[in-house]
Amino acid sequence: MKKQTIQFNSSSTTFYFDASFDLLETITSKDNAVIITDENVFCSSNHKKFKGWKTIVLKSGEEHKVQHTVDIIIEQLIDFGCDRKSFLVGIGGGVVTDITGYVAGIFMRGIQFGFVPTSVLAMVDASIGGKNGIDVGDYKNMVGLIRQPSFLLYDYSFLKTLPKSEWINGFAEIIKHASIKDAAMFKLLEAHKLNDFQKDASLLNKLIQRNALLKANVVIKDEFETGDRKLLNFGHTFGHAIENTYQLSHGKAVAIGMVMACMISESYKNFKDTNRIVALIKKYGLPVHQSYKAKEVLEVMKADKKKVKDVINYVLLQKIGKAVVQPIEMSEIENIITQLETSNS
Repeated sequence: MKKQTIQFNSSSTTFYFDASFDLLETITSKDNAVIITDENVFCSSNHKKFKGWKTIVLKSGEEHKVQHTVDIIIEQLIDFGCDRKSFLVGIGGGVVTDITGYVAGIFMRGIQFGFVPTSVLAMVDASIGGKNGIDVGDYKNMVGLIRQPSFLLYDYSFLKTLPKSEWINGFAEIIKHASIKDAAMFKLLEAHKLNDFQKDASLLNKLIQRNALLKANVVIKDEFETGDRKLLNFGHTFGHAIENTYQLSHGKAVAIGMVMACMISESYKNFKDTNRIVALIKKYGLPVHQSYKAKEVLEVMKADKKKVKDVINYVLLQKIGKAVVQPIEMSEIENIITQLETSNS
C-alpha cells in the first residue's frame, strides 16, 4: 500500500493506493459512518464487505444522479439519526461519488466524507478534485459544489467484477489526461492494450496512481477552476452535450468529444496529431463519432458552465501533452457544429 496526503486550499485528501477495503474501519468507525453505494456494487460478490455498516443502496445509472435521489438519501440519513459528526463514505463509480460528495456538502450544512472508488473512471477522475453534483434534465452537473473528500481508498479487487465496457469507459479519461498533460503516458498507452492493464496488477496500479496524482496536482494549483483546471475539460464540452441527449456512457461521450476538440484544434492551433488520438481511442474500444442533430446539441452547449456570455472556453491541443484554453464565440461554435453535422451525415 502507498499512502499520500495532498493538501488543497482549505483541506487535505489522503490517498491510499493499492489498499484493502478492511482499512476503512481504521479510517472511520462503523458507529459514525454511513455508506452510500449502488445496486451494482452492493449486489455483486462485494456484498460481504458491507456487513455491519449502515448502508444506503441507490439504483444504478446516470439517470438517478438527480435531486430526487438526494432527497431519498437525506431522508434515510435522518432516519439513521445522523448529525454533524456523521461521516459519509461513497463506494462506487462516478455517479455514487458525485452524489455522496454533494449530499455531504449540504446535509447539516456540511459533514465529512470519503470515497472508495470502484470503477476505473472513478479511480482516475470522478472521485478526485472535489467536484460534486447532480444533473438537471439533459444538463450534466448543473448543480453542485467543490469540496474535497477526506480520503480516497483504492481497493483494486473491486475491479474484478467490473464489466469490460466499464474498463473501456474509464480509459477515456486516461487518454484525456495523457493528451493534455503527459505525452510520455500517451506513448505508454500506445505501446500497450487494455488487456495488458487488466492482467498486470503492477502495471495497472502505476497507471492509476499516475492519473490520480496528475489530476490532484492540477487541482492543487487551481482548486476552483480559474486557470489550469479548465484543461481537464478536454473533450467534455461537446461530450457533455451529447452524453445525456443520446444516452451515451461518460467515457464514450468524452472520447467523441476529444475527437471533436482535435478537429477544432486543427483550425485554431494547427494541431497535427488528430490521427494518433483517433487511433488510440479506437485501440481502447471507444467510439470516435456520434450522429447528432446540431440544434439539439447546441441547445445543451448554450447552458454549458464553461460558457461566459457569448463565449465558450474550449480546451484545444497545441500538441499531444500540451493543451490550452481557447475562447471561441458561440456563433463560431454553431457554425462548426452545424458544418460537421452536415459533413458527417
